[in-house]
Amino acid sequence: MTMTDYDDESYDATARIVDPGGADDERHFEAALRPRRLADFAGQPRVRDQLGLVLEAARRRDAPPDHVLLSGPPGLGKTSLAMIIAAELEQPIRITSGPAIQHAGDLAAILSSLAEGEVLFLDEIHRMARPAEEMLYLAMEDFRVDVVVGKGPGATAIPLELPPFTVVGATTRAGLLPAPLRDRFGFTGHLDYYAPEDLARIVARSATLLEVETTRQGIEEIAGRSRGTPRIANRLLRRVRDYAQVHAEGIVDHQASRAALELFDVDERGLDRLDRGVLDALCRRFGGGPVGLTTLAVAVGEEPDTVETVAEPYLVREGYLIRTPRGRAASPMAWEHLGLTPPVASQGYAQLPLGEGEGRFQT
Repeated sequence: MTMTDYDDESYDATARIVDPGGADDERHFEAALRPRRLADFAGQPRVRDQLGLVLEAARRRDAPPDHVLLSGPPGLGKTSLAMIIAAELEQPIRITSGPAIQHAGDLAAILSSLAEGEVLFLDEIHRMARPAEEMLYLAMEDFRVDVVVGKGPGATAIPLELPPFTVVGATTRAGLLPAPLRDRFGFTGHLDYYAPEDLARIVARSATLLEVETTRQGIEEIAGRSRGTPRIANRLLRRVRDYAQVHAEGIVDHQASRAALELFDVDERGLDRLDRGVLDALCRRFGGGPVGLTTLAVAVGEEPDTVETVAEPYLVREGYLIRTPRGRAASPMAWEHLGLTPPVASQGYAQLPLGEGEGRFQT
C-alpha cells in the first residue's frame, strides 16, 4: 500500500498504520519506531487510559468518537497517538497541518473528500487561518460546511453535508486556540514529559525494532540524557548505534553510550550545545543576568525565537534559567553545572528584580 498525496496538501497516512511493511531500510525503521496500538504506547498513563475509554465506547456504539485535542511540548507522541486512534478504530487517517490551511477553501477541499469514520489529523492546529477555523466550527459540530458561490450581494451559501468523521488536533500552544474551537473537542489530553523509566522502555523497544544489541546500562544512559522526550531518545539511540557499529562492535553498552553522547555534545543532564551556550553567555559575559532575550540570542549566535522556543523551556523546567520582567538570569544550578563560582550578588535568587516597585526575591 502506498501513501496517497492530495492536491490540498493533505495526505492519507493509512499505509503507515495498516501496512508498515516495505524495504528493510533506514526510513522503514524510523517509521516502525512509532507504536501501532494504544497498548504499545509507553508513558502518559492517564491520557492513555482516558483515550482508551473514549475509543472503546465509540467502538461499542459503532460510531465515530468525539473530536480529540492533544496538547503538550514537541516530541511527546501527539502524532503517534493520532495514528493510534485511527488504527484502533480501523479507519484511514488524513494528515495536514494548520500552516497549510490558510484559506477556508483549503479546508473545504479536505473536508469534502473525507469518508465516513475517517480521522482528520490537524497538526499545529493553533496556526490555522481564522476563516478556516470558523468553517471548522460548523464542520465539527454539525458535519456540514457552507460553500460560498459568487461574490458581493449575489453570493450564495450552499450547505454541503459531510459524513461523520473525527478531528484529532495537536498543538504545542493550547493557550492560542480560540475558546469556540477548543470547546468543540469532546476529549482534551495534555502530554507531559516522560519519566526516565518510561523513556528506558521506549529506547529498549526502539532498539529491538532497529535490531540493535544493547545493555541495560546503555539504555539507561540514553534515557537519562533525553530530556524527558521520546523523539530525542530515539534520535540519540540512532546516533549511539552508529558509534557502536564503528567503535564498539555494534553493542550499545554504557561505555559506548557515554562516548557517543559526549561526541554529539549531549551532557549528563541532557543539555546540548545551544543550552550550554545560553548558560555560558549568561554566566561568563553577563555576570548571571538579568539580560534581554535579544541580547542573549546575539551572544550565542541564534535567533531570539530559537532561544525562546528550543532552549528556554528545558532550562527553565530544570531550574537552570530564571525568567524575570527585566530579562533572563542564571540560577545557582547553572553556575554549578558550568563549574563556575557565582559572584556574591548572584548567589541564590536574591538580587533578581521582579520589576519596578515589586520588591525582590529574598534568600
